[in-house]
Amino acid sequence: MSRVPVLTIDGPSASGKGTVAERVARALGFHYLDSGALYRLTALAAMQAGVALDDEAGVAARAAELPARFHEGRVWLADADVTDAIRAEAVGEGASRVAALPAVRAALLERQRAYRQPPGLVADGRDMGTVIFPDAATKVFLTASAQARAERRYKQLIEKGNSASLRALVADMQARDARDTARAVAPLRPAPDALLLDTTHMGIEAAVQAVLDHHRTQQGN
Repeated sequence: MSRVPVLTIDGPSASGKGTVAERVARALGFHYLDSGALYRLTALAAMQAGVALDDEAGVAARAAELPARFHEGRVWLADADVTDAIRAEAVGEGASRVAALPAVRAALLERQRAYRQPPGLVADGRDMGTVIFPDAATKVFLTASAQARAERRYKQLIEKGNSASLRALVADMQARDARDTARAVAPLRPAPDALLLDTTHMGIEAAVQAVLDHHRTQQGN
C-alpha cells in the first residue's frame, strides 16, 4: 500500500479543506477520507451513550468500535443517517475535545490508514501529512483568518435555517485553533514539505486548481 499515492490536505476548522479535498479527489478519480468525520462520529457516539468527553478510556472505547460507514455522500452511525447531526456546532466542539485525547487518536490511527487504496487517496484533516500519511507525495496545508472562517460557517448555518452569532463563531474558531495547535499528540501544524495555501481571499475553484497544479508538479519531481 505504500506505493498507493496519497494527497493530504490539512488545516484548521472551516478553512475549506473538506470541500477542496472532495473536489480534488473527484478530479483525480481517487478515494476520499474525511478524517474529521471520524472524530465527529466518535464525539456523537460518546454523547449519545452518555460518556463524558473528557473520559479518555470511555471515548477511546467508542472510537475503537465505531459502527461508521460512508456511502454516496452520506454518513451512517450503525443504522442511523447522521450526515447532518455530525455537522452540528456542539458535535464539532466535542470532536475538537476528543481529538486531543491520545487514546482516541491511537484508536483511529490504523482505521484512517486503511483508506489508502488504489488508485489513490485524498485525505483531509489536521494531521494527515504529519502523522497519518507522513510519506504522502503531495501535502497541502490550507488556512484562512479566524474571521473569514467564522463568516463561512455563519453563512452555512444561516442558509440551513439555524441561528448563529458571528462573534461567538469567531471566538469558537480561536478556541479550537488554540486547542488543536497546543495538544500534546499530533498538534495542528503544517508538514515541513507542505504547500501553504491561504484561502482567506480565495474561492473554492481557485483553491482546487492550486492543489491540482501542485500535485501535478510533485508528480513530475
